[in-house]
Parts: sequence; structure tokens; C-alpha cells
Amino acid sequence: MDTEASMRPSTTPRSRALATEAVHAGRDDLAVLGLHAPPIDLSTTYPSYDSRGEAERIDTFATTGARLDGPPVYARLDNPTTARFETALARLEGTESAVSFASGMAALTAVLLARASMGLRHVIAVRPLYGCSDHLLGAGLLGTEVTWTDPAGIAEAIRPDTGLVVVETPANPTLAEVDIRALAHSCGSVPLLVDNTFATPVLQRPVEHGARIVLHSATKYLGGHGDVMGGVVACDEEFAARLRQVRFATGGVLHPMAGYLLLRGLSTLPVRVRAASASAAELSRRLAADPRIARVHYPAVGGAMVSFEVYGDPHRVISAVRLITPAVSLGSVDTLIQHPASISHRIVDEGDRQAAGVGDRLLRMSVGLEDVEDLWADLCQALSDPPARTAAGSVPESRPAGR
Repeated sequence: MDTEASMRPSTTPRSRALATEAVHAGRDDLAVLGLHAPPIDLSTTYPSYDSRGEAERIDTFATTGARLDGPPVYARLDNPTTARFETALARLEGTESAVSFASGMAALTAVLLARASMGLRHVIAVRPLYGCSDHLLGAGLLGTEVTWTDPAGIAEAIRPDTGLVVVETPANPTLAEVDIRALAHSCGSVPLLVDNTFATPVLQRPVEHGARIVLHSATKYLGGHGDVMGGVVACDEEFAARLRQVRFATGGVLHPMAGYLLLRGLSTLPVRVRAASASAAELSRRLAADPRIARVHYPAVGGAMVSFEVYGDPHRVISAVRLITPAVSLGSVDTLIQHPASISHRIVDEGDRQAAGVGDRLLRMSVGLEDVEDLWADLCQALSDPPARTAAGSVPESRPAGR
């Protein structure tokens, strides 16, 4: 049987290349178990005839938040399949531990609750952030108070009750970047949380630059195929223990099937990110030279995300793509495009949205694994002027037959 003990994240320094870790982390015990593919444990509860022993283990978890020795007790406490994903992600990010959740927003919520439980309800944040992250912080739904500032103002904004500094780099959707090391220095003893969803550990590992908490919407590149939702926080074991307690109390657990799919997604993460990044860099180059484009945003760290501002109507571009999928989210094998001011950042106050650079003509594109020439052809036709009307006043149908 798959045991909890075998799935604990290694605290030894990463000695293997990232591509190797992506394939093998979380699976190191499979050969000993006589398996090749990781098993999926769908149990919600686990039998035990030693109720006194179980009481002691539960008391230990309530006190320490550490993973339990021996078999699991209940799926809300822990699960061997999701633990494999946590082990692998911690290794890729270079942290002691990782704790998974039902979504990226559940992961951020757990971090905020964990810090608030210590009496640290004040958060400093740098815009832009993902729209729902912005809303969660700004609306005070969890009893937190937020101070929005630029990177230069972080040190001055810190108060005795500041529990967290939050930044996303590259940022959603403008792809703005910040110097993580400089930010971490400004934070002093306050933990810096970096949302690393866009870059992934393939392109940057924030803890190597001083960040103490790394957040991922695992729904995106970690899963990589648009068919699984999850979130994960990579951090030291001390904070991971508190996050496990919050997860147990609030119930924002990652389903074992999602944990299995995310672990499988990690195995191809370096290949997918590097291939999509190469296409994104080429598309950003071509867009920058296109007279129909006012401005292109592409981060220095690279990546598969490209944002660009059009001179024309961005909504017409959304309606005109045929190969590219007009949809929210990102990080899938297929290319997605969306209008942030209408969807992902609609929930952010218009003034704050505009001030953060999320203008009405900005489009955000998540580049997938299609051939770059096919993607460019689709973008070109979508950016072209609308076709001339016929004598009857109708616009000729431009979709390929059967679509």
C-alpha cells in the first residue's frame, strides 16, 4: 500500500536537473512498490482498529500540523496521491514542503487565513495581480486590510501587523516584472509571497531570490491540458504545517484525481513551457513589428504569455480568431486569447484596473503548442480589417466549412 511516510518532501538540496526532477520527483518509490505509474488513492476514509492510537495522531496534527506517520485517517487530513504532487512541486521550486488546494484561490485564501490566525491581518500588495486575487484582498472578505503600493513603497508600508507582501511576476495580464531579490530585501522579516503561475519553476524559482512563499494556480501550466483545477503553495515546513491545519479546517482539499493529473502534468512541464515560450517570443517579435499593434508586452524572463494592445477594436479580434480559442484561463496545450478588461480583471475597479495598465485595448494570449506559422496566420486574419459588405449588406462568412 502507498504510505504517507514515503511521500514526505525531501529536505535535501536539489541535485538533479530540473527536467529530471520533473519526471522522477514524487515517483521515486514506484520501482520498490513494483509499479510504473503512480497509484490513485480515492479513499475518503481509512480503517483503523486502534482508536487510542488514532486519537494520539490527531492530537499531534492539531498541535503541529505535521503529516501523520502511518496510514491516512481521513481524506481531508491528507491523501497519498496528492502528497506525491506536493513532493514533486516542492522539489521543483526548491522548498522544504508544498501544500495543495482545490484551486489557486483556495491556496491564496489559506495563506491569508494562516497569517491572520497569527494576528497579522495587514497585507501589502503590488498591482497588477490576477483579478480575483486583487478582489479577495481589496474586498476584505477574509478580514484582511490591504495597502496597495509600488515596489519602491514596500518598506515604508510595513506595519507591526503586516503579515504578507504579495506580488505576481510576471504579472497578470500586463506581464510586468519586479526584482524579486530587491523586493525580498525591502520586506525585511515579513514573508514575500510570489505568484509564480506565469513563469513556473522552469523559468524562475523565487525562493532562490529571497521569497519565502511561492503560489501557483496549478490549473494553468502545472496541469497543462485545461482539464484539472488546483492550487499549491511551496514554502518551508513550518508554514506548510499551519497551511495543512487551515486546509483541514476549511476543507479546500485537492481531489486525488486532480493530484494525479497534476503530477502527470509536471513530467512534461519543462518541455511544454520551453516549446510554448519559443513560439511566444517569436509571436511577440512579429506583433511588435505589425502596424496594427500599438504595444506588445513580453517579459524578460520569457514564457508563453504575450499581451498586446491593438489600435482597432479588441472585441472584434476576439470574435474573429478561428484556430486560437477565445477563452479565459491559460497554460494549456492550445492557444487561448481573452480581453482582460471584460473577463479576468472585470471584477477590479475600473480606475484601479486602468492605473495598473489593464487598458480597454489590451489582449492577453496564452501561447500553446501549435505551429507558430498557423498561429500567426490566425492572428493576422483576426487583426485584419472587417471584410467588405456585399451589395445586400451582409458580411461574407469567413469560417472554414464545418466549423
